[in-house]
Amino acid sequence: MNRYIPEPIDTSDVVLSEEMMQLRELLAENVHDAWANQRMQEGWQYGAQRNDEKKTHPSLVPYEMLSAQEKDYDRLTVTQTLKVILKMGYTISKDAQ
Repeated sequence: MNRYIPEPIDTSDVVLSEEMMQLRELLAENVHDAWANQRMQEGWQYGAQRNDEKKTHPSLVPYEMLSAQEKDYDRLTVTQTLKVILKMGYTISKDAQ
């Protein structure tokens, strides 16, 4: 088996605006909700301890109830995704409502 060497796109020069940081938080919450929804559809439910056999997981709670560390996991995923989008020359704009 070959040794896997991750090579993510370097986004260290991309700075997210305040508006993008607000979007990041909304998307991080949505990422958590989508993950939780999928787990629940698979028969998982809240449990104080993760148990793959019983399908219980302590993170099956609303986003605001997650620890800072758990929120940061979702934020990191979203942050890197937003930065790659911008690095590749795409733009994200909000329509006036």
